[in-house]
Amino acid sequence: MAGGGMEGGSTTQETFHLAYSIMDSSRVSTFFISILLIVYGSFRSVAMEEGRGEEGVDEKDRRENSVTTLDSVQAMCLPLGASVSLLIMFFFFDSMQLLFAVCTAVIATVALAFLLLPMCQYLVRPCSSTPKNSKISLGLCGRFTLAELLSVTVSIGVVCVWVLTGHWALMDFMGMGLCVAFIAFVRLPSLKVSTLLLTGLLLYDVFWVFFSQYVFSANVMVKVATRPADNPMNIVARKVGWGSGMARSAPRLSLPGKLVFPSSHTAGHFSMLGLGDVVMPGLLLCFVMRYDAYKRAQAARMAENGIPLPSNWYRLSYFHCSLFGYFLGLLTATISSEVFKAAQPALLYLVPFTLFPLFGMAWLKGDLRSMWSDPFVPVPPAKYQTI
Repeated sequence: MAGGGMEGGSTTQETFHLAYSIMDSSRVSTFFISILLIVYGSFRSVAMEEGRGEEGVDEKDRRENSVTTLDSVQAMCLPLGASVSLLIMFFFFDSMQLLFAVCTAVIATVALAFLLLPMCQYLVRPCSSTPKNSKISLGLCGRFTLAELLSVTVSIGVVCVWVLTGHWALMDFMGMGLCVAFIAFVRLPSLKVSTLLLTGLLLYDVFWVFFSQYVFSANVMVKVATRPADNPMNIVARKVGWGSGMARSAPRLSLPGKLVFPSSHTAGHFSMLGLGDVVMPGLLLCFVMRYDAYKRAQAARMAENGIPLPSNWYRLSYFHCSLFGYFLGLLTATISSEVFKAAQPALLYLVPFTLFPLFGMAWLKGDLRSMWSDPFVPVPPAKYQTI
């Protein structure tokens, strides 16, 4: 009896410690920010597709031309391309770190400007006496609205301060911009392409986290994700001979390929979530949000024609189902990392928890065949009709 009591007390203590670790501010921030980024990026994508917002017709056409829609071949090749990129960063990071830092800064500036654009449009609206779609010419650089110029200026300022300080919050801000831009400008056309992409990335994540150390004698994924780069100011100072004072003052930079949040329980401890663990499930959730909008448009047309709608059209949406699955997958990945005290491939949990409920719900609603193969492509009318 006494032994059983001690075992029960130990189990209760372990459960309490696990719950306490999960409720750490770093974990809660990871959950909240990742879900917020997926929801916001999906809404931005749908708004771009439907032509809502402050943009005119020309702006809408320009945005649509910049959107990339993946096909099956690209979905299968993306994990291979990601693996090659990971190996390049693993083996040649020291010799190419200036290139990595500069490219990251440029891409993050553009993505951050896209993230800040709606807020800048809201801020300049009362201050601008010109029409909302009027643009300012910058010569060879092109024509831009006042809100676009403001968002780019703020983004450049954020990136410059990040280079000077290397602060984790600025790195996170840049990473958030990358997540939202990727979700908004890359689209999955069908459930088939989504399944191929996420399955391939699941295998990619599992291999590079669990098995790469047996091949390369190091955990390649963790090594690349946590490896800081020399500050570009240090490299330039050494090359032009500006002395060692500037080189010592500029900190090393952790490139924004992840989101990190400080722990309130343990000083100096951060929770980390790769941007791919937000973006790739986010592409699936963006697809199902677009499919929900497509179904609502179908329902409106049927209602106009007096056709009664099936009762299952009014139940839980695909987006809500997949978003809840993402939350459960992230929670499971967090618990696994606490239980095993080791880095976990988050997609190992996120992909099944988002895909399987979606398949089940689509099958129950009778939409599985429609979702599987290009649901947004209009079916051309028959050339010959039988009378």
